[in-house]
Amino acid sequence: MIDRFRQRVLAIAEATAPGWERHRTFIEETTAPVRDRLVDALDPQPGETVLELAAGAGDVGFAAAARLGESGRLITTDVSPAMLDVARRSGGERGLAGVDYRVMDAQRLELEDDSVDGILCRFGYMLLPDPEAALAEARRVLRPGGRIALAVWGPPERNPFFSLIGMALVRRGHLPPPSPAEPSMFALADPARLRRLLEGAGFAGPRLEEVTVDFVVSGIDEYLALIADTAGPLGLALRELDEEERAGIAEELRGPLSGFSVPEGYAVPGVALAASAS
Repeated sequence: MIDRFRQRVLAIAEATAPGWERHRTFIEETTAPVRDRLVDALDPQPGETVLELAAGAGDVGFAAAARLGESGRLITTDVSPAMLDVARRSGGERGLAGVDYRVMDAQRLELEDDSVDGILCRFGYMLLPDPEAALAEARRVLRPGGRIALAVWGPPERNPFFSLIGMALVRRGHLPPPSPAEPSMFALADPARLRRLLEGAGFAGPRLEEVTVDFVVSGIDEYLALIADTAGPLGLALRELDEEERAGIAEELRGPLSGFSVPEGYAVPGVALAASAS
């Protein structure tokens, strides 16, 4: 079953990579509070080696690279070759040299024991079929005194940007109801579970805190476009709808989204859970 989920994660990442590149600026600006909290928690030092897992467009690792200096090293990884290409192009645009880009599964790290000083992962562990194995791998490759900083999404009721469309797709029969046994956007939203996973992997005294974000969109059309292009299974399900059904989804969401109206359109709140440990 884990291998089946692993292939599904890869297929979804490959399919959404072009959308992540199109909306890269929006994603970076919206999730900047999470990026900044993770990099501050990791506190990269000049000369260290930092590994970013499930890097997507790579902006979290790139922010860390600015603190590593010329003697430091950033290893940017993703299970998806297409997503890693997005990161590689983004790094090139930023003029970053010496970044090591590698296709790599976070659950099977192709690195030596005690080989990195820090690990970053924003919104990756919750999507893995075996987060226990992934965190054990992270512990294995960290040097003594090494640190990890990761983020996952909080519970669905505090992340309506995703949960509203998710519930609409389930109600209308386009997605099955979420299963707590399967990886998903909210699979690690319970702080107690996340703490247990970190401690079970050998991390001492995990520190957890909430980070708030706001998804600001101009209207329902931009909202649906962002979901379709970037939101994993939600996006793929939305892409498959015909024009009439997509219009029905839009109409169903206008009422709930109106509660987040601002002069610019909608400002939909979100909450991430950031964790760090050594």
